[in-house]
Amino acid sequence: MKKNVGILIFDGVEVLDFAGPFEVFAITSGINDFNLFNVFTVSKELKPISAVNDLSVNPKFDLKNCPQIDILIIPGGSGTLKQMEDKEVLNWIKRIHQDTEFTLSICSGSRLLGILGLLDNQKYCTHKEVYSHMAEIVPSGLPQKNKRFVSFGKIYTSAGISAGIDLSFHIVEKLYGTIVKEQTAEYMEYHNNY
Repeated sequence: MKKNVGILIFDGVEVLDFAGPFEVFAITSGINDFNLFNVFTVSKELKPISAVNDLSVNPKFDLKNCPQIDILIIPGGSGTLKQMEDKEVLNWIKRIHQDTEFTLSICSGSRLLGILGLLDNQKYCTHKEVYSHMAEIVPSGLPQKNKRFVSFGKIYTSAGISAGIDLSFHIVEKLYGTIVKEQTAEYMEYHNNY
């Protein structure tokens, strides 16, 4: 049965934070007869968002009409600072997270998990320039500055930007095995010893 991968996007989202995981999950599904994942973007409203460096992106769904999400991906970027103050978005993340199989933050997307209290007393990764801010958001958290990604329970957090690709490959491997992961990496010409 296909797993729904929902990627939250917002103004100021870091492009590779969402586009990298999008590619990994979408290509994995595509080279397996589109049977593994249904990948889509979700935003607060169904209108174009302006990602970092002014890339305009059209979300597939808004918070009110998105399907059930099995794998929630929360990317980072400068826009996470504003999202930290958006109660509607935070409440949506909290609600969706309750029923996910996995919840992933990429880069500074960790801010949103942190502000929700989901990283209290837990190991986490984020962008190297965000650790000082995370120490304020979640003082009981245990930063893992030398890791690409870490997990506890169903929550995974990754380091900055490109690390989201590595984490996505890890989830593919966890769900469908090494051969499927390696087929995707080969197709993407992505060879990284994480």
